[in-house]
Amino acid sequence: MPLITGMSILLICQFLGELLARGLMLPVPGPVFGMVILLVGLLVRGKVPESLRVTGEGLLRYLTLLFVPAGVGLMVHAQLIGQDIWSILVTLVLSTALTLAVTVWVLDRLNRRGERQ
Repeated sequence: MPLITGMSILLICQFLGELLARGLMLPVPGPVFGMVILLVGLLVRGKVPESLRVTGEGLLRYLTLLFVPAGVGLMVHAQLIGQDIWSILVTLVLSTALTLAVTVWVLDRLNRRGERQ
């Protein structure tokens, strides 16, 4: 029964996120809003329910299976990827550099704020 309850919580949060994303017509995926809704719910509650913990651990145990379709897609579309390899590589390098820069900036700001307090 805990698995059903935990999965229901996850699916309800995802459904509410989809409703929010489509209702507001924002270019953000519904599951992202669903995760925010779940986070807010967990923060309000103050702890993770046992059913949600059990379900989350079960899903994480099989997370590697989700990479199989991506690997198959890489093999099937290798020729298409090869045609655009330079734009893909430039995009990956620039996005990684931007992510690292933003992360460093945020951590620096948090460290400075922590030193003042």
